[in-house]
Amino acid sequence: MTRVKVCGITRWEDALAACRLGVHALGFIFAPSPRRVTMTQAREIIRRLPPFVLAVGVFVDPDLCTVERAVSFCGLDLVQLHGDETPDFCRQLMPRAVKTLRIRPGEVPYVARRYRDKVRALLMDTYSPDAPGGTGKTFDWDLAAPVLQTGIPVVLSGGLKPSNVGQAISKVRPWAVDVNSGVEKGPGVKDPGLLEVFMKEVRRAERKI
Repeated sequence: MTRVKVCGITRWEDALAACRLGVHALGFIFAPSPRRVTMTQAREIIRRLPPFVLAVGVFVDPDLCTVERAVSFCGLDLVQLHGDETPDFCRQLMPRAVKTLRIRPGEVPYVARRYRDKVRALLMDTYSPDAPGGTGKTFDWDLAAPVLQTGIPVVLSGGLKPSNVGQAISKVRPWAVDVNSGVEKGPGVKDPGLLEVFMKEVRRAERKI
């Protein structure tokens, strides 16, 4: 089963809608972003989540104390690192660490091998010089091959939406997919209709594999 994470959660009603549709994880952004939330806002949503839905904190080049405080205060299950965090930094956050690889056009991400045994998963997102994530743009999915070969679970992100998630799953066969702007009405406001179609397309793709 392909897992689904919905990132950029800012409202309880969006979290609830995602849970009812069978989403496996919700992402809360603590780095500069139109979807940024405070630790208090995240905690108020996380404490109301049903069991077996993971809460993921998203950070960009944080210090270790900040992440540990957020994990404890908010009740985070996983920590997604979107900056230039080293393998050693990730190792200190195990077993919660998920490292994002920002994929540049034509650049094969061999760096993925350095994170073996130091992260729970590698998240592949599209590189942008203007933002560490949430660009709404896809990258060349053929570049996922060397990351898949590491044996580390791969989360596919970057420009996913109802119209392309099925193709993405069929081509890459990731452990999970991560969607943000592709199911939104506006920054931080999810569209229940788009989210429902997204989940249907994920399940449709699974039946074809």
